[in-house]
Amino acid sequence: MKKILVINGPNLNLLGLREPALYGTQNFEALQGFIVECAAEYGVEVELFQSNHEGVIVDKIQAAYGVFDAILINPAAYTHTSVAILDALKAVALPTVEVHLTDISTREEFRRFSYISLYAQKTICGKGFDGYKEGLHYLSQL
Repeated sequence: MKKILVINGPNLNLLGLREPALYGTQNFEALQGFIVECAAEYGVEVELFQSNHEGVIVDKIQAAYGVFDAILINPAAYTHTSVAILDALKAVALPTVEVHLTDISTREEFRRFSYISLYAQKTICGKGFDGYKEGLHYLSQL
């Protein structure tokens, strides 16, 4: 069975509270439950991880080497700032899908560039929770 590490970055733990007009009213626990259900549907094992700290996310990516088959990541604000997360993904060289709840290409100018997309095999934006499902499906088929 494929093992996929699902990483959520800063402030995603505040889903439902944070800008509900953009991110919806469902909370982070609902997202986690949705991901687990999708993983079961696709016959993959997932480990869920969330951190508000860049270095902790880098450590988790490094620890994924030899343990996981792929990474699904919503780097949140670190999408636009973190060369460190990009370098960690490149170093472990696991298939990676980047996902965003909103369409970053239509938001503020500073949100339109993604360092993570320089490595990710696929980037999914603007599909809400369903973006995670699409990403898991893609990774399950590799």
